[in-house]
Amino acid sequence: MLRRIDLRQGLGSLNGLLPRAAADVASVIDQVEPLVSDVRRRGAQAVLDATEKFDGVRPATLRVPQQVIDDAVAGLAPEVRAALDEAITRVRVGHRAQIPTERVTQIVPGGIVTQRWVPVGRVGLYVPGGLAVYPSSVVMNVVPAQVAGVRGIAVTSPPQQATGWPDPTVLAACGLLGVTEVYAAGGAQAIAMLGYGTVDTDGTSIRPVDVITGPGNVYVTAAKRLMRGIVSIDAEAGPTEIAVLADEKADPEHVAADLVSQAEHDPMAASVLITTSKALADAVEDAVINRVVRTRHRDRVTAALTGQQSAIVVCANLEDAIKVADAYAAEHLEIQTADAPVVARRIRNAGAIFVGRWSPVSLGDYAAGSNHVLPTAGCARFSSGLATTTFLKQMQVVEYSKEALAAVAPHVLALSAAEDLPAHGEAVSARFPDGVR
Repeated sequence: MLRRIDLRQGLGSLNGLLPRAAADVASVIDQVEPLVSDVRRRGAQAVLDATEKFDGVRPATLRVPQQVIDDAVAGLAPEVRAALDEAITRVRVGHRAQIPTERVTQIVPGGIVTQRWVPVGRVGLYVPGGLAVYPSSVVMNVVPAQVAGVRGIAVTSPPQQATGWPDPTVLAACGLLGVTEVYAAGGAQAIAMLGYGTVDTDGTSIRPVDVITGPGNVYVTAAKRLMRGIVSIDAEAGPTEIAVLADEKADPEHVAADLVSQAEHDPMAASVLITTSKALADAVEDAVINRVVRTRHRDRVTAALTGQQSAIVVCANLEDAIKVADAYAAEHLEIQTADAPVVARRIRNAGAIFVGRWSPVSLGDYAAGSNHVLPTAGCARFSSGLATTTFLKQMQVVEYSKEALAAVAPHVLALSAAEDLPAHGEAVSARFPDGVR
C-alpha cells in the first residue's frame, strides 16, 4: 500500500527522493488569485457566490447570529463539552508560558533600549470544514490570541448544507471561549474576506484584520500566500503530514495506528515512515493494511496512503534517518527509537516533535497543551507553528539623555556624512548649538 523508498545504498539528492504531494501551493495560485480579486472588488456578494458554488449553500448573512452560537453551546454533548474544557485549559497553560517579558537594556549610561511586546489589534482565525469538522482548531487558534491580549477576534468556518451555518460543535467551541464574531464562510474567499473586509448583507461592517491564522486545504493556503503583505499570516498550514522516525525497537502497531490517524484527514494527507529496520517496515506495512480495512474513512485513508506524498523510507543507519527527517521537515515528527529524547534534540526541522511511544500526534491534535496549527510542505525549515507570539509585535523603544546623545553624536555625524545623508547628522547637531565635540 505504502510505496517503498530504499536509501540504504546512500542518500543521494534527497530533495528529489522524498515523498511530496503533486499539488503544491504554487500550482493553484492561478486558480485562487481571481477569486481573491473578486472578493476585493465585490465584497460580500463575491464571498456568498463562491460559498454557494463550492459549499452548496448561501447563508442569509455571513455573520452567525448569537442565538445560533448559544443554541450550539446548549446542545453540546456533556462528554464533548468536558473534553473541550480540558483542551482549553491545557492549551491556555501551554501558551501562557510563551508570553515574552519586556526587556530593558542600558546600552550606555543614559541610553536605554526597551523591547516591548504589544498585541495586534484584530485577528481572523480560519477553522476548516469539508471532510471533517474541527472544534479543536477553534481552541488552537483562539486561545493563543486571547492569551496574547488581542481585543478583536473573528472566526470563520465553512457553512454546512443542512443549516447554512458552520458545524454546531465549531460554534459551541466559539461560545465556550466567548467569541461572538463568527462568520459562515470557508475556502479562499473567507481568507480574502478577512484580509480586505467588507459589508455584510444586513449592512453591518466586517472590518479587515491584521493577522490571519489557521490550517486549511491547498486553496486556503494559496489565498494566505496571496494575502501576505496585506496582512500577516502564521505559516502555510496545508494538508496534514506525519513522519515517524523509528528503529527496530518501535511497536509496528503503534506506528501503523499513527500513520493511519493522520491519513484520515484528507486524501492529500501525507504519512511517512523513516526507519533503519526493513523488518519494522514490513511489519508496519502489514499492520497498516489491516487497519485500513477496519477504519471508518477507508476510501479517504487509502487515497492518502497510496498517494505519492506517502511512503516508507528505509535508511542504512540512524544518522541517515535523521538527515532524511530534517530534509523532509514534517509538520508532525514522531521519534520512536532508543534514546528518543536524545534523538529529538538532534532534529532541526519539524513543526512539532512527539517523543517516545506515549506521545502520539493525536495527543497534540487535541490536548497536549501544544498547538496543532503547524507548517507543512517543508515550511518547517524556516517557519514555526502557531504560538502566543504569532499575535504579538515587538516594538523597540529608544530613550537617550542629553549627555548620552552628546557622547555618540560625532559617530552619528560621521556615518551620516559617509552615507551622503547630511540631514540625518543635522538632526543631531541641531540639538547642540554650541557644537558637537
